[in-house]
Parts: sequence; structure tokens; C-alpha cells
Amino acid sequence: MAEKYRKFDASDYIKSEEDAQGLLRAATEEDVGDGVVIRAALRHVARTHNMSALARETGLNRGNLYEALSEDGNPTLATLLKVTRALGLRLRLEPVENPAKPSQPSKPSNLPAEST
Repeated sequence: MAEKYRKFDASDYIKSEEDAQGLLRAATEEDVGDGVVIRAALRHVARTHNMSALARETGLNRGNLYEALSEDGNPTLATLLKVTRALGLRLRLEPVENPAKPSQPSKPSNLPAEST
């Protein structure tokens, strides 16, 4: 007898707001900077809510919402802010503890040199 498997869907495992927050927190820590992991996590969390209601609350149509959060989507910052706010979340930026490339402050070359 052949075994049947169904496709894994992370949204099946989001049972509470704590689950959603944990998934999104992990996604922000694991994303390599291209937004793929964060977008996927947002898609799964959004699917646990009523997508039609979420679309109404964000002012986006449902198709555009699905497209923005799809694997090939590229949502704007405005869309991300609308979606996170509608989900009762806040998008927050904070310093990275160990950045891959430490930023070096550069002096603009068109300013006169400081005198000592």
C-alpha cells in the first residue's frame, strides 16, 4: 500500500498569537537579507487569519495581498507596514549585534579637513 503525504504547511502549526510571534521572530533572525524567510513567515501568519478581512483592513485587494506575500512577491515597505499593523504587529528595526560587515564612518571628500 502506497503511503500518502500531504504538503507541509507551517500555518497548520500556528495555533496562537505566541506561535505567530515566535515564527516571525525566528524569521527575522534567520533571514539572510533578501526578505524571503520573513515574507514566507508573514504569508503563513496571514493565512491563519481571514485573508478577505486582512485585505479589507490593509486596503489591498486579496489577489494583491497573496501576490505580495508569495514566494516571488516583492512587497513594498508600505504593504509590509499595512500587513503587520493589520495582524496586530509592529515592524521594528534594531541594531545587529554582530554585523557581517562593520560599517566604517566615511568622511565626505568635499569638506575641508579638520584643523587641530
